[in-house]
Amino acid sequence: MFELVMIGNEYVNDLVECRPEVKTILEEYYSVQFFLNDTGTTYLFKLRNISSKGPCILVKQDSSVFKELKVGDILDMEYNQPESLGVGKLLRTQIASKNSHDRYTGHSIVELSIIDNLNEKEIKQNWPCDSEMTLR
Repeated sequence: MFELVMIGNEYVNDLVECRPEVKTILEEYYSVQFFLNDTGTTYLFKLRNISSKGPCILVKQDSSVFKELKVGDILDMEYNQPESLGVGKLLRTQIASKNSHDRYTGHSIVELSIIDNLNEKEIKQNWPCDSEMTLR
């Protein structure tokens, strides 16, 4: 069942619009890459919008990267734009959760939570979702 959310005088039927960080990240960036240890292996994943809590990646449950990623881990991840040839944006990111997903057998959704912009001191965003919301 879907509900409309009222933001100010406007109704929003997609809660992604109320997640400014998610909307910005998913509009601007296509993939994320990171290192887990000193082996020099770089992991690259497509960013996905299949979680209501934020950007996420889909990881095979029997992979070494899935076993190494722990909820609460904080990693420096490089967010890359589509067709980017240069360096992406480095953001400190926390592993928010790891949940299996019915649609993707043998895979889990790893939810990401950006906690710091390492390229700039602050991320400033003004978004209408900061105002009072009313569920319909």
